[in-house]
Amino acid sequence: MSNMIEKSAKTVEEAVNEALAELNVTKDNVEIEVLEEPTKGLLGIGAKPALVRVTVKENKKDIVNNFLTTMGSCLGVNVTTAFEEKEDSIGVNLSGENMGIIIGHKGETLDALQLLTNVIANKTGDYKRFELDAQNYREKRKETLTALAQKKAKDVIKYGRNITLEPMNPYERMLIHTALQNDEKVTTISVGSEPYRKVMIKKK
Repeated sequence: MSNMIEKSAKTVEEAVNEALAELNVTKDNVEIEVLEEPTKGLLGIGAKPALVRVTVKENKKDIVNNFLTTMGSCLGVNVTTAFEEKEDSIGVNLSGENMGIIIGHKGETLDALQLLTNVIANKTGDYKRFELDAQNYREKRKETLTALAQKKAKDVIKYGRNITLEPMNPYERMLIHTALQNDEKVTTISVGSEPYRKVMIKKK
């Protein structure tokens, strides 16, 4: 079935309704462009019907699914997607064999795929943020970084010197800051420039 159709009728409303019926969609799922307004002419002579173009809105989930399965094939991985509606985003859980390839070193491939997914999904229409995960990597990484932050905070207190962690992306730095934001004995700051920006843990 075509996702775009042009229809003419006596009125714009009639033309739109005919297009919706032929496309078998509701008005909420289309974009309507009036190409020509109807004219009555003079005594009926020279009258012209309305002409509209009705285009079915792209389903962002379908776009994301097609992109990720295609990218998976390019990486030699058969990817299956599962979507989860969240309060301010849409979660996309990737599953299949060899998910380590999709995750990459410290989640770098997963982060890159997430960035590309959001660019491709939001070329048109309302913005929707997609958050990718695979084999619960994000939660496991959060637990790992939280434990690291707490351990290094204890070392800062014990040895009385600042500790600078390895370079991290903005999201992972935020996890470190969050893990220690209520600590009464240490504080955290970000130092350096991207992509080598790091978190420094300091004694208060």
